Amino acid sequence: MNRHTVEPLVAAHVDPPWDPAAWRAAARAALRAGVAPERIDWNGGMQGSLLGGSDLALLPAQRPAPRVPAEFLALASAVLCHRADDRHGLLYRMLWRIAEGERALLQRASDPDVHRATTMAQAVRRDSHKMKAFVRFRAVPGADEEYVAWFEPEHHIVDRVAPFFARRFAGMRWAIVTPYRTALWDGEALAFAPGGSRGDAPAEDAREDLWRTYYANIFNPARLNPTMMRSEMPQKYWKLLPEAALLPDLMREAGARVREMAEREHAAPRRKIPAAPAPAPVLDGSLEALREFARDCRRCPLWQPATQTVFGEGPADARTMIVGEQPGDEEDLSGRPFVGPAGRLFSRALDELGIDRRTLYLTNAVKHFRFEPRGKRRLHKRPDVAHISACNGWLQAEIAHVRPERIVCLGASAARAVLGPGVRLSEERGIWRTREDGVRAFATVHPSWVLRQGDPPAQAAAYAGFVEDLRQLVTA
Repeated sequence: MNRHTVEPLVAAHVDPPWDPAAWRAAARAALRAGVAPERIDWNGGMQGSLLGGSDLALLPAQRPAPRVPAEFLALASAVLCHRADDRHGLLYRMLWRIAEGERALLQRASDPDVHRATTMAQAVRRDSHKMKAFVRFRAVPGADEEYVAWFEPEHHIVDRVAPFFARRFAGMRWAIVTPYRTALWDGEALAFAPGGSRGDAPAEDAREDLWRTYYANIFNPARLNPTMMRSEMPQKYWKLLPEAALLPDLMREAGARVREMAEREHAAPRRKIPAAPAPAPVLDGSLEALREFARDCRRCPLWQPATQTVFGEGPADARTMIVGEQPGDEEDLSGRPFVGPAGRLFSRALDELGIDRRTLYLTNAVKHFRFEPRGKRRLHKRPDVAHISACNGWLQAEIAHVRPERIVCLGASAARAVLGPGVRLSEERGIWRTREDGVRAFATVHPSWVLRQGDPPAQAAAYAGFVEDLRQLVTA
């Protein structure tokens, strides 16, 4: 073959162009056929091919498909939702580089491909957050419990975000209409249809007057920050929000309302229910005696709806203490920590690392289950700072009794309870700190956060990061 001969382009199809499975199938076939990035014409539905060339699906495989880091798959699932026309090619070029030996590519933040992909993923996540925050359903006139919302996303995020609304509004029938894609939920299954126009959604809802009244009454002028508000709630979304019509007047009157609040005579809050007796943690005696005292704790209201106090368990001389946030539904019913879905995922991670769970002392920052009833279900609700503070005496007494060499904090609430209010999980994840009593501790994510990751690649990446954090218990 003449050395100046240009190899023909190979056509790759991704349909729909934002679908991770479709892109992955095409990219996998290309890798197995040994097709270099510059030889692929990605048309993906929106990137129209005018050059022709052979079809990727017809090329024979020349090598096995490589193993791809879960972190890359999670990144790709976000980038594919970006509106940029070259996103398929960008991701394949990165994948090719990883397959050719650059296994640590994603750790090089300054790399042009990595930087651009990361920036695109961040834009998609921001857009997804905006969709979750600013979609407003309106009742369809004349229909029985049917609702429609109109939204204009910056990127192709409908498929990515629709499962959130299916979980959040599982009991009603709804549609979210966007210019390119419509998500439909019939109460049982999620489906998708072509996009529509703003006229496909009702302009008003009879309930919106009530909502506006409520919003006007809860609006706090003392916390008004117009710059931050416009950053978090850009004015392009105001037309979607019933309360938006109130904002100009509320913002204009905020100063006068703050002065009125400041001049108002202070009145001490009135308690409707007197404080219940609260046994003080005991440092003398055994850990079992401490557990018995905690059973009658009334330091915060969480004891009332909870089934029982869920105290810590494990060896009284354990080298390692694990501190979670609070008991879940299964823990509340059984009286034992870390036995629910999050606890089982935690146990799985320990098994992978060769750590015997029975050697650990397991407890929580808060000893009672905080939840909100939803039908027959009890849905987890994050404890407040007041709940963490009320329980902190029990936790510190446990630490004093067990005297562990190290503590692992699972989640922000646990980190606050163990390391103090100044710790930020996003900044100090996996970093060892030394408490005043000399005990070393670090914070990582709670296993329930791993379970909440939406799609399998994201969950796999989150789990891998969680395991890597816990690996410090083996290496430290």
